[in-house]
Amino acid sequence: MRHFDLIVIGTGSGNSVIGPQFDGWSIAVVEKGEFGGTCLNAGCIPTKMYVYPADLAYGAEAVGPLGVDAQVDKVHWSRLRDRIFGRIDSIEAGGREYRTGPRTPNTTVFAGTGRFTGPKALSITDSSGVLQEITGDRIVIAAGGRPVVPPIHGLLGDNPVPFHTSDSIMRIDELPASIIIIGGGYIAAEFAHVFASFGTKVTQITRGEFLLTHHDRDVSERFTMLTDQRYDLLTSRKIVGVTRTDTGVSVEMDNHAGPHSVEAEVLLVAAGRTPNTDVLGAAAAGYELHPDGRIVVDEFQRTGVEGVFALGDISSDYALKHVANHESRVVQHNLEFPDKMVAADHRFVPAAVFTHPQIASVGLTEAQAKKKRVNYVVATQEYGGIAAGWAREDTTGFLKLLADPDTGLLVGAHIIGPEAAVVIQPLIQAMSFGQSARDLARGQYWIHPALTELVENALLALPLNPA
Repeated sequence: MRHFDLIVIGTGSGNSVIGPQFDGWSIAVVEKGEFGGTCLNAGCIPTKMYVYPADLAYGAEAVGPLGVDAQVDKVHWSRLRDRIFGRIDSIEAGGREYRTGPRTPNTTVFAGTGRFTGPKALSITDSSGVLQEITGDRIVIAAGGRPVVPPIHGLLGDNPVPFHTSDSIMRIDELPASIIIIGGGYIAAEFAHVFASFGTKVTQITRGEFLLTHHDRDVSERFTMLTDQRYDLLTSRKIVGVTRTDTGVSVEMDNHAGPHSVEAEVLLVAAGRTPNTDVLGAAAAGYELHPDGRIVVDEFQRTGVEGVFALGDISSDYALKHVANHESRVVQHNLEFPDKMVAADHRFVPAAVFTHPQIASVGLTEAQAKKKRVNYVVATQEYGGIAAGWAREDTTGFLKLLADPDTGLLVGAHIIGPEAAVVIQPLIQAMSFGQSARDLARGQYWIHPALTELVENALLALPLNPA
């Protein structure tokens, strides 16, 4: 059994913990899959590399109101796929080579599945079934999560119906003529946008009445309405089972109208993600877990086991790469300076959905503000009310702001519309640095006629109490 100064489980943001300040430590890296984690290999980076050409393809369809006739003649799926993964796979290989090569001689990579045999002991089984055991003085658990496969008849068992998750759908050989997407969250929304923009007949099925229900209700309702106009959206459905057909799959459902089914060539299950704590055997090893399986950590990213930290999707409230990166920096500092630890800052965590229209948010939704009994006022600015919105003939996008009426401090911001993930940034900055709506609106120039005038006008529209 080998012993190390530090064990890092997972090579997404966990890999970033290992810096030159730890060159004098013996370090073990445990990775059961690809280097770089979900974001690089099957998450935010490749999906956005698909979303951008999808935006362009959809744009050709949407420019009619501007007086332009355009169309997409053909989508070369294999060229898209190979461009994307040609870059990503080389980055993955480079990251693995770096950790296994002579430039990091203090690092030993264990390519296999780790499982706790004690609070600070791991057994590692590789693809050949070879078992190794290691222990560590310190451990960073950054093993991420995986797609959920719900207990639907036909998806489980010895001979399940062929289906894809976000781990596999981007590497398929051909663009399907039709696809069924199960799920109503951001992963389902982004893939639905991509395939619909490329000409695939999309059917999306969700058990809820609205899509993206974690967002502000006004945004969720608007997005659901717009989605229903783009492709077949089946809401409030209970999925009874999935079966094979001669040409693909059939999904059987039930709702108030009775049983019915839809068919398509390909099935994508995008029903959420779950942390990999069960794979690690974390509970049996003495780690405290949240009800959803995430490891419990304190503000310093420490678990209940001394010397063990956790970060990213396996412990965080936010399954977001920028949060995992922040937590990685916190853990790195706290490993280096255990007597001068810093806390993670999760006060104002932004998120975006790269679909059409794009969505971005930070802070509280209106429902959350009411539940927390936060005193707030609301202002809404439509894209159609600014010159940059006129240029796009945008009639559906808006920014919704929540602010404290006395201090003018922002409580939440929610955008649906063009470049939402960029437009929201000044609001994230204002919330993070305690800048009031009044100061933000009048303390700087706003370029005219840019999309950021959406922010300026919304700030000025807030019904704040006199200063």
